[in-house]
Amino acid sequence: MRTWIREPLAILAEAAAGGLVVEDDRIVECLPAGARPATPVDETFDARAHVVVPGLINLHHHFYQTLTRACPPALDKPLFPWLEALYPVWAQLRPEQLAVAARTALVELLRSGCTTAVDHHYLFPAGLDEAIDIELEAAAELGLRTVLTRGSMSLSQDDGGLPPRSVVQREDTILADSERLLARYHEAGEGALRQIALAPCSPFSVTADLMRESAALARRHGARLHTHLAETDDETDYCLAHFGRRPVDYLDDLGWIADDVWVAHGIHFDETEIARLGAAGVGVAHCPSSNMILASGRCPVPALEAAGAPVGLGVDGSASNDASNLIAEVRQAFLLQRLHAGAGVIGHRDALRWATEGGARCLGRPELGRIAPGCQADLALFRVDDLGFAGAGDPLAALVLCAAQNADRVMVAGAWRLIDGEVPGVDRAALAAAQRAASHALLTAAGVRA
Repeated sequence: MRTWIREPLAILAEAAAGGLVVEDDRIVECLPAGARPATPVDETFDARAHVVVPGLINLHHHFYQTLTRACPPALDKPLFPWLEALYPVWAQLRPEQLAVAARTALVELLRSGCTTAVDHHYLFPAGLDEAIDIELEAAAELGLRTVLTRGSMSLSQDDGGLPPRSVVQREDTILADSERLLARYHEAGEGALRQIALAPCSPFSVTADLMRESAALARRHGARLHTHLAETDDETDYCLAHFGRRPVDYLDDLGWIADDVWVAHGIHFDETEIARLGAAGVGVAHCPSSNMILASGRCPVPALEAAGAPVGLGVDGSASNDASNLIAEVRQAFLLQRLHAGAGVIGHRDALRWATEGGARCLGRPELGRIAPGCQADLALFRVDDLGFAGAGDPLAALVLCAAQNADRVMVAGAWRLIDGEVPGVDRAALAAAQRAASHALLTAAGVRA
């Protein structure tokens, strides 16, 4: 099957004003203005009203948190008190609720132009042993490319950690399930549609042994590693008090400062640590909305990139961001980083790059995040003919500056997964009703009144 996406209004690619040709799951041609495909095509999509960008890559999320958006006990709190307020609620999570939450998050992401979704699921109360399997099923039904990270917590409040005992697991259980998931689901190589990574939640929720053993297990399977790092000053204080080391030093001791690792947030680094992360090629998922809502701080994106660290974007959990909209996150990142670095340093193309090529680099996936021959046919097409874009002179810049919210078309591995702004086969009203019911049941079980 050959498809010509013809003459886009604008495109984030070099010498492709005539569009691009997709054959099966790959881009095979980029056409300059006025050119036609080298060989006949089976389908032509007229893109003259569309801005075409590589499919956006969401590097960090917690799907289950779509059930606790704007949750009253957690409002107006910084990270540690916020977690302490929500852990008792999340401890009541059930499989059927996670299935709805994952589907909700994935549909939101897909509608915002996302083609590759990463989730960090670290919460395993009794009865939720197959959480990652549930998420994989939801992603397969919708056709998104995924990297699902098997998270873990082994230190409860009784052990000096933050979560209640009801949501942590024994380390042998964690490692056995990690091995199961890697063996059953992880796809290696170019074009993989589903991958597994291992992701101990944070330095204050697992032991050093679990960090080391998770790294060894992932590397045996050729999988990547992920964790939260340097999100708040509280985390730094905790690491100094318990390990006598700052978070980056602690991770280095455990063998985690390497180019098969990407971390979430990456806010509280000093200059020496930034240089070390860059030299090692550690990736960073910048989560601006979550960081601003929790008042955690600002990721030093320009400095990290200058040092050599790849940087991508993540929406983070929907209990701290309260949304799963990745194109909206592009604008947030643009605004936050430009405010700090200056108008001459950060442009709209930088923010789009973080959400595409930067995310692909963090995941070690050079075939994603770019529009070029040989790359995967993951594309997001946006219309800019609505009232909010009226008068915009540069259509590509308008995506960021004029606050685009939803894509019109999305292609994943050469297949249309969003058509006219809707996901085929998904009744959004019914899904929203199911999500509200699941959220109500979860909050009721936890004794929370909305």
